Amino acid sequence: MSAGVHVEEAGDRGPLLLCLHGIGSSSAAFAPQLAALSSRLRVVAWDAPGYGKSPDPAAALTLDDYADAAAAVIRERGTSAHVLGVSWGGVIALRLATRHPGLVASLIVADSSPGSGTDETRAAAMRARATELAELGPRAFAEARGPRLVSPGAPEDLVRRVVDTMADAVRLPGYAYAAESMASADLRAELPSVAAPTLVLCGDQDTVTGPGAGQAIAGAVPRTAYVIVKDAGHLANQEQPGRFNAWLLSHLRITARIPE
Repeated sequence: MSAGVHVEEAGDRGPLLLCLHGIGSSSAAFAPQLAALSSRLRVVAWDAPGYGKSPDPAAALTLDDYADAAAAVIRERGTSAHVLGVSWGGVIALRLATRHPGLVASLIVADSSPGSGTDETRAAAMRARATELAELGPRAFAEARGPRLVSPGAPEDLVRRVVDTMADAVRLPGYAYAAESMASADLRAELPSVAAPTLVLCGDQDTVTGPGAGQAIAGAVPRTAYVIVKDAGHLANQEQPGRFNAWLLSHLRITARIPE
């Protein structure tokens, strides 16, 4: 346990990389990063409060609360962090950067958006997911949602891992708190105040948030690079880990001065 949440860690040298998963996932989503990057970085991936092996929150959490929980993981390690956020994790990462700027050395925001609160239809659909989870249960919920998160050409073993990760990760009330935090999030006004250098990535076949949402982030954050990851759906870090990790490392060579 770390700062009240479960984390998976790899690597004992180099800059700290904190990985924040999407709304239907857990630290297991970052297995490709934990394995490939730990020779150069201290990689820490959390199970968000109420997910996976982390305990259920005592009360509903807001986006600020998730950002504060992530800040506590960083503070516990006595340094700043480069923060990788995927989808909902990217929204948390952006709020973390504006709420605790001294803790965020840089951002890597993948397949994310300024929040579902930017669109009433998206917000309503996000809120409806908690009811769907309650009705279906985690396994059937994951079987219905997981395959949409990767490209049509994704290998079957990846689809199975995505579904299994979701089934093992999500439960109530934590998922409902996360969905409400995403449904009420509209970061458009605060994006210009993100001071950290930021890499925005999006899979070219992401149909969940999509390249347009990534462009909305990249166009508003002052110090940004924007990259399309070929042959990847919403979970680009899992579907194309080689390409994804290469872009992440190129970003960190600039922002953290890690060696070639």
